[in-house]
Amino acid sequence: MTAESFKQRYFSLHPRLYRVAFAILKNEDDAADVLQDAYCKLWDSREQLRAVDHPEAFCVTMVKRLCLDMLRSPKSARKSEVEDAFVADEQTPGELLEQKEMLQRVRMFMQRLPEKQRRVLELRGYADCSLEEIEHIMGETSANVRVLLSRARNTLRMKITN
Repeated sequence: MTAESFKQRYFSLHPRLYRVAFAILKNEDDAADVLQDAYCKLWDSREQLRAVDHPEAFCVTMVKRLCLDMLRSPKSARKSEVEDAFVADEQTPGELLEQKEMLQRVRMFMQRLPEKQRRVLELRGYADCSLEEIEHIMGETSANVRVLLSRARNTLRMKITN
């Protein structure tokens, strides 16, 4: 693939990919970093991209995965920023501490879920993927995705209330 054909095929997707990254990360700089990583990976694998039938879906999936990787990264301070934004309302320090502890418990319970259930829950909850996108990303049927999501939610609900 030539540089010109690469530009025509993939750079036209930039606005959509940026919106996806920004919607997940809520930060312009992080979204730009993810897109830069995505374009580098695309360029490095440009010869294999000829087999991609739907470049837009492929790129959106790649960007979502890179965003999730960034959010999960232990180096990322974004996790605590996201959690702080979630719990930082006009609450007493005791309520804030209680909510932070609950978030830590939920994260701990999520890590104990079976891999597929955890991944479906993360894609649906953190990345805000539709069920169809999750099917495509994970290669599962729609019925299986719904079952995995339901089981994961029920397991978390049961563990949290106990």
